[in-house]
Amino acid sequence: MTRILSYLKSLMLLEFIQGMWLTLKYMFKPKYTVNYPFEKFPQSPRFRGLHALRRYPNGEERCIACKLCEAVCPALAITIDAEPRADGSRRTTRYDIDLFKCIYCGFCEESCPVDSIVETHIHEYHFENRGENIVTKPQLLAIGDRFEAEIAERRAADAAYR
Repeated sequence: MTRILSYLKSLMLLEFIQGMWLTLKYMFKPKYTVNYPFEKFPQSPRFRGLHALRRYPNGEERCIACKLCEAVCPALAITIDAEPRADGSRRTTRYDIDLFKCIYCGFCEESCPVDSIVETHIHEYHFENRGENIVTKPQLLAIGDRFEAEIAERRAADAAYR
């Protein structure tokens, strides 16, 4: 009996008529369109965008070259080289992030014991030439220096959830 009913439904094109009715219903409703560069949606304080390396208030970089972020990265997007300094502490000589590989999971940010690597709110960036997808240590430090106030503000807003 169910086979006969399903055959009759398919013969009468019931699903097709339901789909056309749904199309007609939404055709005359007003559309909501965002004029993107001029209008923007509100962004969550926990949004993960472009990476940045932070510094201490005295100007020294925070990264201690523990390589936890490199180890925890599931996409293997982070490359770190380190060597000891004259005072006995270790610092990075190379800190590269390949943004084509990065999946913006935030594991690097969570694994960092000194809050050195963070993901900022910046999502509007582009590449024009080959090789610009690899962000180097000086570029990461420059991003961190430029947006330090905003990074600190967003970290404070997110502190209750950590």
